Amino acid sequence: CSGLITIRLKFLNDTEKVAVVRPEDTVGVLKSKYFPGQENQMKFIYRGQLLQDQGRTLRSLNITDNCVIHCHRSQDAAIPATTLPDTAAAVPDAGGLPLGVGNLMVPAVMVVLAGVLYFRINYRQLFTAPATVSLIGITVLFSFFVFGMYAQ
Repeated sequence: CSGLITIRLKFLNDTEKVAVVRPEDTVGVLKSKYFPGQENQMKFIYRGQLLQDQGRTLRSLNITDNCVIHCHRSQDAAIPATTLPDTAAAVPDAGGLPLGVGNLMVPAVMVVLAGVLYFRINYRQLFTAPATVSLIGITVLFSFFVFGMYAQ
């Protein structure tokens, strides 16, 4: 009995890697031993808990022989920070929302509604009473939607 334990490192694609370690080894030692050069990319999950403290020993985490640690390789940390362009000065803060078609829908609908309201005011002879009531109703509903969405 040499004091070594076997741990199964299981990946998202259901492949496994067997690690033979000592219970006194830390999470950081496990990462550097089995994923050299990729320590910052690797995330370990054991019993639903993310193992963030690199200094904790496997024994203190109750990791015993034949336990399974789920491994995830983070793609975000794959690119070193020194190679990333400085986008903070070039791109203004979007309020935490990524730029996409969904985020452009609210301004697009606002422009269309403003255009239709403009034509309703200037060319009222082209709009019937039901069309005017519908336009007002859509504008009110859209206003509730926008205020509800951004009032968080």
